[in-house]
Amino acid sequence: MSSGLAQPGLTFTYAEARSAGWSKRDLYARRDAGDIELISRGLYRWADSEPADLDLIEIARRAASATICLTSALARHDLTDENPPRIDIALPRTSRPPHTRAPVAWHRFATDTFDLGRTLIDAGETERIGLYSAERSIVDAFRLRYLEGADLANEALRRWLRRRGSTPAALLELAQQFPRTEGPIRRALQILL
Repeated sequence: MSSGLAQPGLTFTYAEARSAGWSKRDLYARRDAGDIELISRGLYRWADSEPADLDLIEIARRAASATICLTSALARHDLTDENPPRIDIALPRTSRPPHTRAPVAWHRFATDTFDLGRTLIDAGETERIGLYSAERSIVDAFRLRYLEGADLANEALRRWLRRRGSTPAALLELAQQFPRTEGPIRRALQILL
């Protein structure tokens, strides 16, 4: 193993290690010595790094616009007790889902509404990944209730309404961006309020 090599970031690709001056032999020697660990094909991290969600790190590195959505987003906002077996990730409709080791259910959303309600959160270490807001996640649950089930959407809305600071007007304003969704949300709000 060569000494004096530049150190790539906390999470790095094979190409980034090569750019830092590592040979293939250096990389595999460090892996075999336990200095670095393989996250997925061609993606590594230092073994002494802080604990992190390796699935989210991999997804964030493989798809820059990846956004946690649907049931996975509702669970992160504590709007459902469901724990999906796969991570629901949205990509713009024009993007192609990458191959990942992480268990992912890829969803393709329209590009003109993709960024509505989208924020960035820490995926661990220096990686960031998108997450839809609670309101956007509820709108998506209603919009895609034929896939996710109406019970999921209604329960998420019920829980959200019990929260301090939840404003139905803001939810309806966002729902207006998805025309076929506004009516069902409005009717559900009339029943629940």
